[in-house]
Amino acid sequence: MDSPISTTREDWIAVAGEIMAEEGVGEVKVLGLARRLGCSRSNFYWFFKDRDALLADLLGTWRGNTDAIVGRAGRTAGRISEGVLNIFDCWADPRLFDRRLDVAVRDWARRSAPVRDEVRRADAARIEAIAGLFARFGAGPTEALVRARTLYFMQIGYYALDLDESDAERLVLLRDYVLAFCGEAPTEADIAGFAARNGLRQAR
Repeated sequence: MDSPISTTREDWIAVAGEIMAEEGVGEVKVLGLARRLGCSRSNFYWFFKDRDALLADLLGTWRGNTDAIVGRAGRTAGRISEGVLNIFDCWADPRLFDRRLDVAVRDWARRSAPVRDEVRRADAARIEAIAGLFARFGAGPTEALVRARTLYFMQIGYYALDLDESDAERLVLLRDYVLAFCGEAPTEADIAGFAARNGLRQAR
């Protein structure tokens, strides 16, 4: 068997995620992954029992998207607009939320009942966390749920439509998006802080 030195477990998971995002889960095959990594397929078996084990790890990586939303929604915030911007970190920073993987897993869910159940649980957990943010700032149960769904479903739809904006375009709309979602506009300092921590460039 080949030495595993040329690749790592993370390499295989990353490439599997790329292929799934580009071509769908059906194209995540050991031979194709090995070719892309420039190694033999036997290298794969140093890290995974079989393809199903790799896909399970890929789902584990995707669950990090939910962890990011739940974590950001639970962060301390002085105002509701600040709390919404904390959640927006997930949309701005691909290290927090991998949108391509999220879309790919949703596509996979249309073909797999167990994955569909996973996605439903994830959506419920994400919405519950966002609703919790609104509730902390005084929204009643129904209002908190509706605001959470509005914010979350809008962003998921944004990804489904594969819309693409520059940093400057995104930041021009940011104030009014936050206002629409929570009824309170962020300050210029809030927007500048959001841009700085997410490496977004504002228009001059």
